[in-house]
Amino acid sequence: MKVYELSGSMSYERVEDETTVNDSYSITVPSSVRNEVGIEAGDTLRWRVEKDRSLSVELVKQRYGAFSELDPIDTDEETNTAEDHDLVAGNY
Repeated sequence: MKVYELSGSMSYERVEDETTVNDSYSITVPSSVRNEVGIEAGDTLRWRVEKDRSLSVELVKQRYGAFSELDPIDTDEETNTAEDHDLVAGNY
């Protein structure tokens, strides 16, 4: 549902919708909300409970294949992803 509000002399449009929590505490993000902010499969929603017990939700873009469009580079060093991926900077 799109809601039009007046704020001072300006009007703006906001998207507002409702969803139901099911028995396993899952929700479906309404399509009006998904479409408005571009939520896609693989994105993360960060939930926050404020002091007044109000909820806020922040979209965190985390897409699968985020690096799939990058070209590989040649470092002239042999690498082993299975062993190297957990290295912490400075602990070689």
